[in-house]
Amino acid sequence: MRGEVLKKQDFFKQFLSEIADSVSPGTYSVWFNDLELISMDDKEIVIKVPLQAHKQILRTNYMKLIDDITFAILGSNYEYKFYTEDDLNELKLNIEEEKKTTKVQNEDNNLVEWNTNLNPNLNFDNYVVGESNRLAFISAMNVAQSPGTIRNPLFIYGRSGIGKTHLMHAIGNYITQNSNKKVLYTTSNDFKDEYAGISKLEKGKETLEYANNFKNKYRNVDVLIVDDIQFLVGADLTQQEFFYTFEALHQQNKQIIISSDRSPDDLKKIEERLRSRFKWGLPVDIYPPDFELRCEIIKQKLQKTSIKDKVNRDIIEYIANACPNDVRHIEGTINRLLAYTAMMAPKVITLDFVIEGIKDYVNTNIYQENTISHIQKVVADYFKITVEDLKSKKRSNNIARPRHIAMYLCRTETEENLAKIGFEFGGKDHSTVIASCEKIKEELKDNATLNNLLKEIKSKL
Repeated sequence: MRGEVLKKQDFFKQFLSEIADSVSPGTYSVWFNDLELISMDDKEIVIKVPLQAHKQILRTNYMKLIDDITFAILGSNYEYKFYTEDDLNELKLNIEEEKKTTKVQNEDNNLVEWNTNLNPNLNFDNYVVGESNRLAFISAMNVAQSPGTIRNPLFIYGRSGIGKTHLMHAIGNYITQNSNKKVLYTTSNDFKDEYAGISKLEKGKETLEYANNFKNKYRNVDVLIVDDIQFLVGADLTQQEFFYTFEALHQQNKQIIISSDRSPDDLKKIEERLRSRFKWGLPVDIYPPDFELRCEIIKQKLQKTSIKDKVNRDIIEYIANACPNDVRHIEGTINRLLAYTAMMAPKVITLDFVIEGIKDYVNTNIYQENTISHIQKVVADYFKITVEDLKSKKRSNNIARPRHIAMYLCRTETEENLAKIGFEFGGKDHSTVIASCEKIKEELKDNATLNNLLKEIKSKL
């Protein structure tokens, strides 16, 4: 039988050739050109498709043709399964569930399985490092190599979508791969929801058992990783329980790793005793990726796609300029481009093609983003001083007043944190930034002149 002598790739090459002879060039380009053979056995053929739409279209419109050509080549019928890259990644996670389950020593010194909740695909090797995240990366590596001994807790903060979660999973995966330590990753929302479950039960044996299980889960670990701690705001009882959990772990030199979208000082609605403990170890900031880092991230993301060899440096730089905010925005833009490419099936991907394909997804006015340096320039020009004056230690009113206004605008018109703003104003402390912002905020309540002045400056921004 022909199927017994044909190698898998020989089969697929012939399969695609016969498909191309059976449909129009446009149809083949859109729906068949980017198919990849993943595996085949005596009963099943697994195909990777670029988009979810391919799965539906192939099954609805071309399944009879696919079956007929397969039978003609192999002499028997096969079941086809179509998966996108995301589908395959999900399958891989399910297949590699054991990688999420590490073996740890129990009280009797026996090895038992423990679910870490870690994503095995997020590690240090595929974390792209640049100036904006280098300190956080080095600190994370140090903690991963010596958990519970230095920088405890490690508090990673920065705006959403810039790699905090990736870094936390990387720490956890490194520790589980190099030790038998018990690691647990969770989010503050999951912690809050589980704790809330205690109050939903009627008092009795069941409630006591649930409460004990909750405490054992979070306090009998070697490494606790809690993502997005800011979502504990407003949950006073949960904050109290987390405080006791924190204390229990810290006193035993167990490693605690926390992330937030703002610094400990900016978590005003979190209990003071918790905020003070968040600063015990090392609060470390991750800034939004700069231009060069965004380019490197884009190149890495494209390596996993079918268009990796069709995208030149100009296109990479355009996407980097169009996505100044975060890594998730970059990922979304690349997915949008992949979808547009699959639909249009161009022979060559040009910059004009990319601009057309992602224009509704990215900022159209990408070069007018308000940044600290832009605000400093506009304020300095308005008051006829220099940016160096704003960054200096001069305290004369003609310098101090514009500096207060510039800091206020940086705080309200950008998403930069206090530490970053202070750094850009000559290394000022975050408390100086807070004082400047509060001063302007109070004056705005009854100072019409200041209100008009700020409107003028904003219009120039």
